[in-house]
Order: sequence, then C-alpha cells, then structure tokens
Amino acid sequence: MPSEFGPAELAERVWLRAPSLWPAAMVAVSSADGGVGRSTLVAALGGVLALAVPGPVIAIDMHPVPWGGLDDRIGRTSAGTVWDTVRDLARLTSRREVERWTQHGPAGLLAIVGETEGQGRRPPRHDEAAAVVEMVRRLYPLTLCDVMPALITGVWRTLSVAHAPVLVARATTDSINHTLRLLAHLRAAGYSPVTDRVVLAVVATSPDVGREVRAVLQQAAGVAASVVSVPFDAQLARPEPVDPRRLRKATRTALVQLADAVTERCADPGRTPPIRVRGDGA
Repeated sequence: MPSEFGPAELAERVWLRAPSLWPAAMVAVSSADGGVGRSTLVAALGGVLALAVPGPVIAIDMHPVPWGGLDDRIGRTSAGTVWDTVRDLARLTSRREVERWTQHGPAGLLAIVGETEGQGRRPPRHDEAAAVVEMVRRLYPLTLCDVMPALITGVWRTLSVAHAPVLVARATTDSINHTLRLLAHLRAAGYSPVTDRVVLAVVATSPDVGREVRAVLQQAAGVAASVVSVPFDAQLARPEPVDPRRLRKATRTALVQLADAVTERCADPGRTPPIRVRGDGA
C-alpha cells in the first residue's frame, strides 16, 4: 500500500479487498449534467485503483463528442483512441490487441481515450462504445467507463450492468439537486437497483463550500447509497495528467473513500479475505 494514501485502516481495507473483485468487474461513471469533472474523477479514481488492484485496470472514454474526456487527464503516449477499438472490435480478444490503442497514466491506469473528428475518424455512438466495453472488460480485472450524462436509456443500461454505478455532481445546490432528480427518475423508470447501490461523488469547485450546499448534501445522503465529497484541489482544475499520489492530502483521502465504496460493490464476498481492523485484538 503506497504511503501517500490514508487513513491507514481505510486504505488497508481497499488494498486487501482489491484482489478479490468479481470477474470482469465494472465501474460506470456518469452524471446528471455535463461539465462536472467526470473525466477528471475517472482518471483520479482509476489511478488509485490501478495502484491497488494486482492486475491492470483500464478506463474507456465512451463520450460521443469530439472534445474533452480522458485525453488531457491521462496523457498521450500513442495515437490510439476509442475509434481504433470500434474499428477493430472483432480483434479485441487479448490484452495485447487492446493495448495497441491504450494510453498509460502516471499511476499505471490504462486508458482508451476519446476521438476527435477528422480524416474519416469520429467519436463512437454510445452503442458502439458499449460494444467495446463488453469486449474489453472480459480481459481485465477492473474496467472504468467514462460515460456521457445519463440523458438516454443506453446510459441507464450501462449504469445498471455496472457493479459500481457512480454519479458525479458539482458541489453546488443546482448540480446536486439535478442528480437527486435523476435518481428519482431512474427509480420511477424501473432502475431501482441502480439507485440502491449508486455512489454519489460531489466535487468542490472552490475552496469554500457554502452552508446551503452542505444542507443539500445531507439530503443527498438520505437518497444515494453512498456520498463522497471531493474537496477542491488546484491540481485537478488543471488540464493535465492526474497522478493521485501528488494531490492534496484531503483529496487523496476522499479518493480512498471513493475507492472503498467502489471496491465494496465490485468485490466477490466469497473471495474477499477477512479484513482485520488494527487494534481489534485478533
């Protein structure tokens, strides 16, 4: 367990649970709105999980738009993008074939980044990206999906098949309330299993979070299965590759809390070893 992460007991629980994930475990990260820092969170959380999980962890950019996404947050080591995996879908039968198109993040996270349009290339439709996910996740212990906002039923289905559905909101009353309305809509549409296990990550946009935001967060804690507040971090605000080990201590702690909630949902109880809390006398 890297010494940069704590609290020690929480980080130890994540690192002990990480080798015991369900086969083809999947995390789907979406939101009620755009521009909430979803790709940044995928890169930061994915970096922590890549350090904890014994095998390679991969993130897939499923955005159907030719900008943003994981590109800036991972860094480019090759020209490969998600368009290459859509085009070569039938050949994605081994890690070697997949990793012809991956980028490598600072903490070891592999990533299939989004595509910008040009020269016969284009971002994939959601169904095309979902087909890539289904091929790739069979080959890796853990797959993170950077999904567009949950405005279409295709995204709802992606959230429903994920072991850990994650919704990202800005730490504003409007963004959190939009997310709560999305959860109510999902439940009304028959997606209660999503709302019953969803993890809500609330990302601060400034060092100070107002009293009204804290009040809405308390309301969210009674609706979402788990709520994790990610504090403002200037490094996350910059469009550059994310190394979670270099973030502020409070941010690292929040990411470990988020990793704890995610691995709890992705772990196979039959394979998870007993986790002893320090000082329990065992």
